[in-house]
Amino acid sequence: MTKEILMVVDAVSNEKGVDKEIIFEAIEAALASATRSRHGEDIDVRVAIDRETGEYETFRCWLVFEDESPDLEFPDRELRMIDAVDVNEKAEPGGYVEVPMDSVEFGRIAAQTAKQVIVQKVREAEREQVVEEYKDREGELLSGIVKRVDRNGVYIDLGGNAEGFVSREQMIPREPVRPQDRMKALLTEVRSEQRGPQLFMTRTSPQFLVELFKIEVPEVGQGLIEILAAARDAGLRAKIAVKSNDARIDPVGACVGMRGSRVQAVSNELAGERVDIILWDENAAQFVVNAMSPAEVVSIVVDEDAHSMDIAVDEEKLSQAIGRGGQNIRLASELAGWELNVMTETDAEQKSEAETRTLIELFSKQLDVDEEVGLILVQEGFSTIEEVAYVPSAELMEIEEFDEDIVNELRTRARDVLLTQAIVQEEKIDEAEPAEDLMSLEGMDKGLAFTLASEGVVTREDLAELATDDLLEIKEMDQEKAAALIMKARAHWFETEQQA
Repeated sequence: MTKEILMVVDAVSNEKGVDKEIIFEAIEAALASATRSRHGEDIDVRVAIDRETGEYETFRCWLVFEDESPDLEFPDRELRMIDAVDVNEKAEPGGYVEVPMDSVEFGRIAAQTAKQVIVQKVREAEREQVVEEYKDREGELLSGIVKRVDRNGVYIDLGGNAEGFVSREQMIPREPVRPQDRMKALLTEVRSEQRGPQLFMTRTSPQFLVELFKIEVPEVGQGLIEILAAARDAGLRAKIAVKSNDARIDPVGACVGMRGSRVQAVSNELAGERVDIILWDENAAQFVVNAMSPAEVVSIVVDEDAHSMDIAVDEEKLSQAIGRGGQNIRLASELAGWELNVMTETDAEQKSEAETRTLIELFSKQLDVDEEVGLILVQEGFSTIEEVAYVPSAELMEIEEFDEDIVNELRTRARDVLLTQAIVQEEKIDEAEPAEDLMSLEGMDKGLAFTLASEGVVTREDLAELATDDLLEIKEMDQEKAAALIMKARAHWFETEQQA
């Protein structure tokens, strides 16, 4: 029987590619289980197999507790210290004492149990090996054979006992997939779980598109061409922004390939998804003009503060610029990272005129000047009172229609307007009264409530959103008290979560 154990270990290890130690441990567990079954008691058993000879010994074990421990929960496998030292004088609380007992034969029942344990252990070991192998490969493009398809998604055999899973949400819509198809997907997450998939993959992410181009376009794989951004409407259309690191290489032409062969290969892998290849430009406005391809842009207005751009196109090209269901403008916006508003040339002119009229009226009214001066300021690029008040005098002096007296007067009036606005704002804050929910908060006093309100903290919700340091800047107090007060203000958040 001892030789049989060694033969089983060798055979399973070679067949499954699992470490022999794992199989030895599985057989030890099976023999221990068979021993417990034979005795029909709730005993603890340990089996030790000699890794060289295959011979094994069996021991009954007890967990040792302190003498003053209450009634033992499992008297068949637990001992108090006073009894444990009779078994082994070196016994210690928390450790085990054991005595030899008759071993069961590695017969049919033990072998069957061992087989079940081995299968389980092998499965666990294989899953651990898969996690270990792939844990550092997230973001990598993998290829395999479709194993099966069900309503949850697609399971891909990646070889070496590894199985990838692409959920329905991560599949390209309406893509026909059958078992035995070869499929590529991007590894997004590796999770160690006892059952179910562990390698989660996607075919819809923009990064998957980038990785495909690295395969099809050697210059991208070599770093001669960079793909700086990508946006997708999976299965329908995509845009990528490319830049060349070698002046001799046309990045768009290289990605398109001879007669479109390279981009077509990518499109075929994506179930016919159409890919626009856009030349990247460090000038954001020019990049957006490129990204709007194939629609031609007539004019573009950039709003840095709102991080948006107004794009004007010919009226007959408007539908093309927007795209079906807003697809073209949405992808261009994702690619560029700007909010894009597309409109006809006429609408853009009307919007510009309306904005100009609003600014002229603003300057005329607040600076008490005629519309002609307001128009000059707008034409020179001024859009706020702050700019008039604080730009260097030399910049205003460069305006042909202005002399030194006009510049000084404009700057003085602009600063007076800002000062007046600040005073009005301060008065509004000073007059602010705390809300009832802030006043009634446990630990709040009237003086503190009005101090908070004067700083814009009017309601309980306002206080709840503060950090402790923010509160201490408003009112000097003990840090512990400040933290407690904020937690009282946040208490309703946790009540809502518990109810949910």
